[in-house]
Amino acid sequence: MTSIVIINSEGKINDNYYLIDGMTMGMQKFLSIYIIEHGGMRLMIDVGETIKSRKIIKKIKDLGLYPIDKIILTHSHWDHAQGLSKLINSMKESEVEVLAAKNAVENLKHPEKMVNGFEGFADTTYAFEGEITPLKEGDIIDINGLELEIVNFFGHTMDSIGIIDKVNKNIFVGDAVLMRLDQDAFFVPLMPPDFHEEELLKTFDKLRNMKDELNSISLTHFGLWKDNHCKQVLDEMEDLYFKVKNSLIEWYNEDPSIESITTKYFRTFTPNSKIWNEKLFEALIVMMINGLKWSGFIKV
Repeated sequence: MTSIVIINSEGKINDNYYLIDGMTMGMQKFLSIYIIEHGGMRLMIDVGETIKSRKIIKKIKDLGLYPIDKIILTHSHWDHAQGLSKLINSMKESEVEVLAAKNAVENLKHPEKMVNGFEGFADTTYAFEGEITPLKEGDIIDINGLELEIVNFFGHTMDSIGIIDKVNKNIFVGDAVLMRLDQDAFFVPLMPPDFHEEELLKTFDKLRNMKDELNSISLTHFGLWKDNHCKQVLDEMEDLYFKVKNSLIEWYNEDPSIESITTKYFRTFTPNSKIWNEKLFEALIVMMINGLKWSGFIKV
């Protein structure tokens, strides 16, 4: 997949947050790259694909957010991390600290491991040869007095992390729990090659236990959800995961045609959505089916 970087209407979400939106296959906000600014220091969350690094840099400059001081990766899947080397090379005049989960360091240096199951979508890998600050659960990232706490959100991958901002009562979750396009359209974090259901269920529990402390949840696909919409994501994430998982297994066993499964997905899960892109959803169905195969839920 490729993305075209655009900016939402103002770029600014609140006093600290800025959002850069990515568009894939005509789908606005497919990848949401966040920048947190506090006291003149800037942290960028995820970097997107290599092909759009120049446009990302341009948009950062257009927003007056250049240079970036820190980059943190929510996990090592290519659509979140592939552009890291090019982005860092484009900011040679600055010292940029790169941070990621301890488990992600090896994957970023040898990214070919993390594209298994994504054939046709991520055929080119770009190893990152620079320094990476490894993160563990409980670590604090200080953005000139704004403290962000790291929590392990394994399952989608075994290097996925969440980033908690207790001041703004927000959490950045990457792809760890749910990807919601609108209230009536979504997909679940069932992707190869490093998916582990047992760990995902622990992540759901962790996030539910934080529910009363959060007013918003920032998804790396399709943006930030506030208040009741945030609660909706937290209330529905596990139920939707199992409904999608069980349906995909049943439909694949009946008819493995991706076109057929995509049609059933639309009719079952998103019939009221105003956002529908068949080409994009076919790609997402392929990825979720591959996740089920890699995890042994679908026998091949």
